[in-house]
Amino acid sequence: MKKVNFFDTTLRDGEQSAGVNLNRKEKLEIARQLERLGMDIVEAGFPASSQGDFKSVQEIAKTIRDCSVTGLARSVQSDIDAAWEALKDGSEPRLHVFIATSPIHRKYKLKMTEDEVIDNAVRAVKYAAKFFPVIQWSAEDACRTELPYLARIVEQVIDAGANVINIPDTVGYINPLEYGKIFEYLKNNVKNIDHVILSAHCHDDLGMAVANSLSAIEHGAGQIEGTINGIGERAGNAALEEVAVALHIRKDHYGVETNMRLEEIKRTSDLVSKLTGMVVPPNKAIVGNNAFAHESGIHQDGVLKEKTTYEIISPELVGVSTNNLVLGKHSGRHAFRVKLVELGFLLEDEAVNKLFHTFKQLSEKKKELTEDDLVALVLEEQLKGEEGTYELVSLQVNYGTEGVPTAGVTLKDQNQTVIQEAATGNGSVEAIYNTLERCMKQSITLLDYRIQSNSGGRDALAQVYVKVKVDNVEMGGRGIAQDVLEASAKAYINAVNRAVLMKYTTNMNIQPTV
Repeated sequence: MKKVNFFDTTLRDGEQSAGVNLNRKEKLEIARQLERLGMDIVEAGFPASSQGDFKSVQEIAKTIRDCSVTGLARSVQSDIDAAWEALKDGSEPRLHVFIATSPIHRKYKLKMTEDEVIDNAVRAVKYAAKFFPVIQWSAEDACRTELPYLARIVEQVIDAGANVINIPDTVGYINPLEYGKIFEYLKNNVKNIDHVILSAHCHDDLGMAVANSLSAIEHGAGQIEGTINGIGERAGNAALEEVAVALHIRKDHYGVETNMRLEEIKRTSDLVSKLTGMVVPPNKAIVGNNAFAHESGIHQDGVLKEKTTYEIISPELVGVSTNNLVLGKHSGRHAFRVKLVELGFLLEDEAVNKLFHTFKQLSEKKKELTEDDLVALVLEEQLKGEEGTYELVSLQVNYGTEGVPTAGVTLKDQNQTVIQEAATGNGSVEAIYNTLERCMKQSITLLDYRIQSNSGGRDALAQVYVKVKVDNVEMGGRGIAQDVLEASAKAYINAVNRAVLMKYTTNMNIQPTV
């Protein structure tokens, strides 16, 4: 069977989702899970865009060994140099270089003629070939580019040294029939097309990203690009878990194979959702909570008699479990460490010891801990280790139906100075946030607030996600605690810390939309 490569851009295109900002630890955790999932290529970021992105890409490239790590670059020598410095220690460093090709981009964005765009693209690929063993070239907005011109530039960048040619539907404009015809046209009109792998990168503005990706495979694409849970700019990208399962279930039709370990899909989806704060809709294909739920009496009757009557995908195929209880207060350090390894966390002894201490404290209050609880503990420990301005020391909230909600907060700033304030509000959360704003002495606007339970039961851990605006910087934050109000405070502080840190890091604010 023909092999199709999977190219994950959750850490680059996915992070461009509004309100999402991952730090280095979080990006590395996701990259490790993508490696376990069986991704062939992981796009770790855009090294030239900021020092923070450069360091994240560099660390991921040094850590990930079982798949190729790539970084994005414009057709600019300084971008290519930054990408090489970040990626050169990877097991198979590759470059993803792009330039726009459509008439509207040539005229209004680039202000270049057709020949100038070709010259720029060829020059960039030739320069990159001095360093990178694998070069992927992308025609931004390819699907609105004249086909004869697209064929001409593709032929020349292949001659210049490109190994992979990506045809992005940058604005989610095309339909599956039209997209397939582009691949057919290139195969029939580019004489050196057999020297490269064709790749598909689809956005979901019209809800056709997955369908377009599958059409590309039917018409010769050897690589599919997308993100976990379909996150990304605007309406998002093709959801790679949907493409992977479709290829598996309908292997009779597509006739291709992949390296994807489907049983890791659910765990990967949950991790990305938790770290980005982007909740997976219950009816989302493959990974939504309702994906395997049957409510109709007719459906229930059929499934009880024979699962395949209404269930084409088994929950076990994608790693959906019944969330069995795993550890309790009598569990030892060895069992705790083994379970962390099973969940995919490779931690230093010191980190494990800290987590075990936290686990023991929690197990005194929460009788039974699930895998989701352990994942939440690890993520909470990562939050504690974040470089930030403020740290929560204590929180006191007074509430009654006949009284005015009041909150008292004690914080420490980066100089370990203790700050104490109190304030009121119309509700407990508002009182907490009014108090925190006083402590931080800056204007903070709450844009979004969401709370969800980590698992079932009255003693479940609460996870709170917020989005705030601090001096025109929008930032998301999350907090995890057994108490909802404590989680709310932690989420707010986490978001402000990230916003403050963002203000003091150099960022060119380049937002490519390949």
